[in-house]
Amino acid sequence: MRTTYLLAGAVAACAFLSVTTPATAQPLKTVEPGVLTVAFSGDMPGTGWQDGRMTGYDGEVLERVARALNLKIKPALMEWSGTIASVQSGRVDIMAGTMGWTAQRAKIMTLSDPIQYFKNGITQTEKTNWTRLKDLENKKVGTITGFSFIPELRKLDGLTLSLYDTSDAAVRDLLAGRIDAVIGDPPVMQYALSRNPDWKLKFNAFEDNDPKFPLLTGMGQVVFGMNKDSEALASAVNAEIAKLWKECAMRGIGKTYGLEQDVWYVPQGANARHGVDRPESWSLPACP
Repeated sequence: MRTTYLLAGAVAACAFLSVTTPATAQPLKTVEPGVLTVAFSGDMPGTGWQDGRMTGYDGEVLERVARALNLKIKPALMEWSGTIASVQSGRVDIMAGTMGWTAQRAKIMTLSDPIQYFKNGITQTEKTNWTRLKDLENKKVGTITGFSFIPELRKLDGLTLSLYDTSDAAVRDLLAGRIDAVIGDPPVMQYALSRNPDWKLKFNAFEDNDPKFPLLTGMGQVVFGMNKDSEALASAVNAEIAKLWKECAMRGIGKTYGLEQDVWYVPQGANARHGVDRPESWSLPACP
């Protein structure tokens, strides 16, 4: 499920220059004049690069934002581990790729308003219809090494946990009947299932909202990351994101990648950003 694209050239390190866009009538500082340099890892359905433009859900949102700001996107394909560091060092303007908001990330980057929501869930065969943590008790469950919610999974009674290096490996074992379910990256799971109906698998988001299992059952926000010094750029990006929510364009983009359920576009649960990187008066956007 990992997509790799070959890019010509490398990102050049340049001094920040001011650009004035018709959309904002305010000077925007970018690495190169008239260019929005984007760090991404090429994992679909979040980001990709094809025929001279960004693809994927995050990629298409960024294409629309950049066009509105009269900026040309310059791709900077790299491993996920390097995307945040490239933003912090000022080598790129923005990073994208189904990155979830966390308080820790908000300390080191300026994070955009959400472009999408998500809840973790259960990838399973069509023979079952599990939606709650209790459904996983005494089951064989697979997930990906390094996922933050693994300690919470281990708390479930009788659950036998198998760790995998990739989502592909976990899904293969699910199809072979060696495990009963997979708890993977929600957009990646949904996208893979939409592209492979012959698998006869489905993804159900958790219906639980249990404070004892916040990482597994809480609401997540997919965001872009920018340098802490890029306040004008962040404001301009957020203004365009707000327009896309108002037009309900997010649903149209998501449909292309199999992301059609309300869970992606209607926030559920508490807003963890209040008092962290957003004021109490700020409300989450939605497209019912």
